[in-house]
Amino acid sequence: MEQIQEVIVVEGKNDTHALKRAVDCDTIETNGFGITKATMEKIRLAQERRGVIIFTDPDFPGQKIRHEVDQTVPGCRHAFLPKHAAVDRRRKKVGIEHASVHDIREALAGVQTSMPEKITEEVPDWMELHEAGLLAGPGARQKREKLGEELHIGYANGKQLIKRLQQFHIRRREFYEAMQRVEEKE
Repeated sequence: MEQIQEVIVVEGKNDTHALKRAVDCDTIETNGFGITKATMEKIRLAQERRGVIIFTDPDFPGQKIRHEVDQTVPGCRHAFLPKHAAVDRRRKKVGIEHASVHDIREALAGVQTSMPEKITEEVPDWMELHEAGLLAGPGARQKREKLGEELHIGYANGKQLIKRLQQFHIRRREFYEAMQRVEEKE
């Protein structure tokens, strides 16, 4: 079983159990939106000593928690699980705890590092995203979902996508190569 050096930030105990079935790791649980100052300090210390991977659920609360931790503790790495890989269809719930061992390992293999400073000249701009059919029109949402999976940056709406590309320093070449793979799969 692969050992993860960094501490993984998750939302709850069930997420920790799911991760421990897939990899040998240590976690810090945020208890959902209940991130206390003490928990944030643990995350900050873990980032200084071992590094941190934020691995929250692919839903709105998970994105909000991810954003809060990333803004408070800069330089964290991010693992994203596609929503379709985290759904319990019987109970209609979304969460890492519902993902397979394979999908969890794949998400951790595609970890990205958040970069606080913005680079805009090398990142695709709004016009390029529009021309690629990512901002409007039939199938734009599905293309963004597939692109997020391909680049390991998670799903983002049109406005968030440009920020994610900047945050993870996705260069134009990487973007166009990923778009080509998305189109080949269609």
